[in-house]
Amino acid sequence: MFGGMVVVLALVSGAAGQTTTKNMGEAPGILPSSFGETVDRGVMTLRGATTKFKTTEAAEAAGYKQVTGCVEHQPAGAMGYHFQNNALLDTTLDLEHPEVLVYEKMPDGAFHLNGVEFLVPISAWKSADPPRVMGQALIKADSIGFWFLHVWAWKPSPSGLFAPWNPDVKCPEASSMSQSMSH
Repeated sequence: MFGGMVVVLALVSGAAGQTTTKNMGEAPGILPSSFGETVDRGVMTLRGATTKFKTTEAAEAAGYKQVTGCVEHQPAGAMGYHFQNNALLDTTLDLEHPEVLVYEKMPDGAFHLNGVEFLVPISAWKSADPPRVMGQALIKADSIGFWFLHVWAWKPSPSGLFAPWNPDVKCPEASSMSQSMSH
């Protein structure tokens, strides 16, 4: 587990320990972020861990099941389709094992991985302080019973890397599963 992380960190850091746009060129609009080198390394770790889930079939084979239709909240944008791995629902937040993968359905019907969502059940969290990942506090959503945080690791969000909604994510108009959620 740690060996893979060391390799990713070494690749991101470069020989001189500097993060540059050149060695993150595969993430235009996402990396480098405005949050600094530590967050950028975290995004690269997330991307490395989730690249195998570019298809929903691969996600489902690994235990991620579709739990929502396309979630949107206009005019703020959309989140997309949530594929959740219930075996990961606890108080541990692990960049290599996000609880939710977030996809967008493209016009051709294919799903595109846009990012991840970290979840912690409110009932399981005993601290007065919110859970944190990548230096960011999760958002409490009483309506769904979770603390949550999105990371738009595969599709840039004009609202920000950790924004709940991405204005560039679209829900298919004809989708009968389209839904609006307050989280």
